[in-house]
Amino acid sequence: MLKDSLDIYGDDLHEECGVFGIFGVDDAPNLAYYGLHALQHRGQEACGISAVDDEGKINTVKGEGLVTEVFNKQKLSKLSGRIAIGHVRYSTTGGGGANNAQPFSFNHHTGDFALAHNGNLVNSKELARYLEVRGSLFHSSSDSELLAHLIKKEKSETHRIDNIIEALNMLEGAFAFLIMTKNRIYACRDKHGLRPLAIGKLGDGYVVSSETCALDIVGAEYIRDIEPGEIVTIDHHGIRSNHYSMYKRHLMCAMEYIYFARPDSDIEGCNVHSFRKLSGRYLYEQSPIKADVVIGVPDSSISAAIGYSEASGIPYEMGLIKNKYIARTFIQPSQEMREKGVRMKLSAVRSLVKDKSVVLIDDSIVRGTTSLRIVRLLKEAGAREVHVRIASPAITNPCFYGIDMSTRDELLCARMSKEEACRAIEADSLEFLSEESLLKSGNRSELCMACFNGCYPTSLYQNKR
Repeated sequence: MLKDSLDIYGDDLHEECGVFGIFGVDDAPNLAYYGLHALQHRGQEACGISAVDDEGKINTVKGEGLVTEVFNKQKLSKLSGRIAIGHVRYSTTGGGGANNAQPFSFNHHTGDFALAHNGNLVNSKELARYLEVRGSLFHSSSDSELLAHLIKKEKSETHRIDNIIEALNMLEGAFAFLIMTKNRIYACRDKHGLRPLAIGKLGDGYVVSSETCALDIVGAEYIRDIEPGEIVTIDHHGIRSNHYSMYKRHLMCAMEYIYFARPDSDIEGCNVHSFRKLSGRYLYEQSPIKADVVIGVPDSSISAAIGYSEASGIPYEMGLIKNKYIARTFIQPSQEMREKGVRMKLSAVRSLVKDKSVVLIDDSIVRGTTSLRIVRLLKEAGAREVHVRIASPAITNPCFYGIDMSTRDELLCARMSKEEACRAIEADSLEFLSEESLLKSGNRSELCMACFNGCYPTSLYQNKR
């Protein structure tokens, strides 16, 4: 039996963060604010903006909380200039706290700089030891700070781009870095292509973002994705490209398409909503069932549910309603309140599910606690049957690249067979999308699917399965 004592967020996936940069545009910090607001789904723990003022000084405002909580008119007025980078965070490596809020700012005799990072480094402990014996002192417990120390430790007489190239070649894992100096922004992406990073044009300037939805918000025109192993330099010369690694893969994290990214974002040429909708169609072709209604778990599963409905001819209904105003850090004071928690997040529409056979579409099952509660919620609302269909393969392995599922013990499908998992969540049937159908949904030849199949694209160093 699944533990009911976990909080209502216990089965939600969280990714480390999102980054946003803007160069050569008036009022850059205010535009960065809107860009971060568009990326808020990628991290709700902390956020920040660093900007270069007219005197070439880097100023930073950051803190714990949502973008609208950290930034008000007074705080935004402390930032000015035509160059800025921003960050939204959900902690993985290093944990939370104000010290780990980004961007990080650094003073150096060759020039001050700030940086923001999306992803997770798997060799962070080895790099930290390497730097500590050479005299580095760390101000945070975040692995993102390592790159700054690696850059600062290199020979100062060389060009900064050479220092960055040498530093990036020491990193292993998933990352999209933005590095800002008083004159330019460097946008860097890991050689495996695990994390997204797109670049757009805005007037005479440029915008860089983890997702294209933030480009749309500020009115920027999408140009292209930054390639794996590439460093794009943005300054008064325009855009210049360097490649720090000739080893390149396009192993985009599958969960970007399945769960993390907004449906209006395009990732490496594929719209996220279209990907999810196709995955729902393939899910029906692979695992058909006779039922009365199709319901998607809000919000990331709605597109897949629409696809399943269209392919099957079973009507799609809004059988679950999400309360968008639930407190982000709601703490249940008792076990009784904890058990009521799911109802504060989701409500079943009784008139749509009563006496019906329901196909419940969800994007993934991690620990299984939320799946159990939703199945119970639908059956308590009168559903005759609940057939669960998951628009991704079963998660059986931990992720070490920035998603908060780091041990096999917490993963339902790592501990149980499909039949056992079905009984554990009290569903009438349970099926998962195949890896082949997942690739077909995005017309892709490869994705990082390590959490499904255990094929990690990097060495794992200190991490254990």
